[in-house]
Formats: sequence, structure tokens, C-alpha cells
Amino acid sequence: MDRRSSASRSSSRWEAVRERRTTVLRLYGVACRKAQSVSVNLATLAPSAGAALPADHPLVDGRTATAPLIRALRGDRPERLPVWFMRQAGRSLPEYREVRQGIGMLDSCLRPDLASEITLQPVRRHGVDAGIFFSDIMVPLKLAGVGVDIAPGVGPVMDQPYRTADDVERLVAATLDDDALAPVREAVALTVAELGTTPLIGFGGAPFTLAAYLVEGRPSRDHLAARTMMHGAPETWSRLVSWTADITGAFLRAQVEAGASAVQLFDSWAGSLSQADYTGRVAGASARALAHVAGLGVPAIHFGTGTGHLLGAMRDVLASAGVAKHAVGVDYRTPLDEAAEALPGVPLQGNVDPALLAAPWPVLEAHVRDVVARGAAAPAHVLNLGHGVPPETDPAVLTRVVELAHSL
Repeated sequence: MDRRSSASRSSSRWEAVRERRTTVLRLYGVACRKAQSVSVNLATLAPSAGAALPADHPLVDGRTATAPLIRALRGDRPERLPVWFMRQAGRSLPEYREVRQGIGMLDSCLRPDLASEITLQPVRRHGVDAGIFFSDIMVPLKLAGVGVDIAPGVGPVMDQPYRTADDVERLVAATLDDDALAPVREAVALTVAELGTTPLIGFGGAPFTLAAYLVEGRPSRDHLAARTMMHGAPETWSRLVSWTADITGAFLRAQVEAGASAVQLFDSWAGSLSQADYTGRVAGASARALAHVAGLGVPAIHFGTGTGHLLGAMRDVLASAGVAKHAVGVDYRTPLDEAAEALPGVPLQGNVDPALLAAPWPVLEAHVRDVVARGAAAPAHVLNLGHGVPPETDPAVLTRVVELAHSL
């Protein structure tokens, strides 16, 4: 797709996207009606149930099947190193700040034309090799009826902490069906229609991260209440993470069926867990979430922060979910050659240190070259950050990193 670097052109482009919305939605409506023939009841869903992608899906009709990102996630070494950035659609872009004025985070995610426009902005500006769907890990909770808001400067805040067996039983009685997911499907359809041969990555929050927010009621540094429930009320904990797994799984599946060519499961807080807790009380739920899309044949990435000690377990999650083609995302704390040694035969994603985006260019350039050199130890490599783009990042720096990656 065309690269653009002007915020002013973004506004006019957004209007053009909205004008074309009627045609896209007519096509989307046909696919959506097919998908809605089976509603998602989270209490009874078989996560491994699969179905073929529609004939007009970008992976099926060929638009993205040979894209560098998809080839790398399948274990190939494309001629051009694929690169994208977590949080590439966000506050670092002036055009993002312009279209978000006066609109709350979750409302932005649930306005299909706006979510699509924000997803497209960094692809136009930077020339990255993938769009990452603009949404939030809290969106499926909100669509299931959970009271949640994104408080500025704080993050997700629940209507209450869910800490007792009764709290959790009331929570897991909620269901998420395709009617509720319609804005997600619509936004993905609009975006894929614009991206052409550039793949869209769908994403969701891992069950532990969602459960931790629910139990704590808000962001937490140590997740004490969540870990207390994990050990002190294991049956209640199991009920909770099974439910969050299916919530995220339905969210991921909706994105894939509407046109996403890959998915990424984010486990923001898994690094707070010991390996024993992760493998014994969390990994199964993450596999359950990914199993919702395993039968669709799209590649998947599993990423967590502070998870150097869990890389092997995260790979096992992908395998046990039945995801045939997968990669593990590595944060900035673990050198990629060490990750490759721990994960033989597994494609890797990462892991430029976001802090160095503000360093002088020679420092950042040397770091990017080192990351790429270390990534050569893996069978395939997708260049990314080791966490999200900081809001204060100069967008021109990201564009320069893309140009460097594509020149190597």
C-alpha cells in the first residue's frame, strides 16, 4: 500500500475510507451472516473446533500468502527482513492524536471506521510489513458485559475486583456471541480491504493477563491477589482463566474470520510468574485461547514481557494448542541468539530495546544491526521491538528503522 508521512493527508484518507465503507460492508455482511450461523457460547464452546477460511480471505486468495511476514512466521527466510512494531498505531503519531481527540480508548476501538483508520496510519507512514489491529485487550471483556474503562494515566479499571468464588461465578455466566463482535469484524474487514498485500495481525490478551486485571481490579505491579487466588482457590482460578481463554479465543477468531492473516497473543504480566506457576496454572488456558484459531491455519505469535525464563513453555503453549506455524516473541531482556538456542527450530520475533529509540541514531543503528545479526541464529526472524513504542518516540526514527531493516 502507499506510504504516507503527513498527518494532514491522513485526515483526508480517513474520509475516503469512510466513503468506501458501504461497499466493504456489503461484502462484510455476507461473510458475517455466514459466521453468525453458529454463535459462541463460552460455557460450552469446543475450543479446538475449526473451519476453513473463506475463499476471499487474504491467505486463501493469495494477497498475503507470500508476504514477508507470513513467510517468516512459517519458518522461511524471505528476501526482505519483515518488520513491524508493537503499539505502532498509537500516541507517537500526530495523525493518531488528531483522530482520537475527545474519544475514549474503548470507544475508539469500537468505532469500526476509526479503528481501521488508526490501524492503517503506521503502515502508510512507516512502510512496515504488517498492520496490527488497533484495539485493546479489554475489548472482549467489555463486549461480554464486564464493566471496564481505560482510565487516562492508569490503565484498565474494572467495576469491581473479582476475588471470591461468587464473584467469579457471576462473571463466567456472561457470554460473547458474534452479534457483540460485529464491530470487530467490521473494522477488520474495512482494514483488510485497504491493506492489499500487507497482512493484518489480529491480537488478544492472554488469559492470565486478563484474569490478573479482573482479580486485582486495576493494574498491579506484583499481582498478589491473582497469585493468591491461583494457589488459595485453585478451582475458582481455573474457572476464571478458562473463561478468559474463551473470551480471548472468540475475539481472535472473529479477527481471523474477517481477514486477519496472523495473530499474536500478548501475556503482559506472565513475567511475574514462576515457571512452575506458569506451566501448572496458566499455560493450559493460553493454549485453550489459541486453540480457537488453530484450526483456521493462520500463524500465531506468543509474546510476553519479562518471560525469558518461560520461552520454552510459551513455545509449548503454541504447539499444544495445535498451531502448526508459530513464532515466539522475545522482549528486550533476552538476546535473540540465546533465545534461538533455547528454542531450536522456532522463528523468533523481536527485540529492539524501546529505550534506544530515543538514543542518537548511530547508537540505535548499531543496536538494530546487532539484533538482526543475533536473529540470524533462528530459522526465521521478524524484527520488532522488545515491547511497545513509547508515546514520545519520534515517528521519523521508526521509519528510519524500517528502511534500515529492509536494506539489510
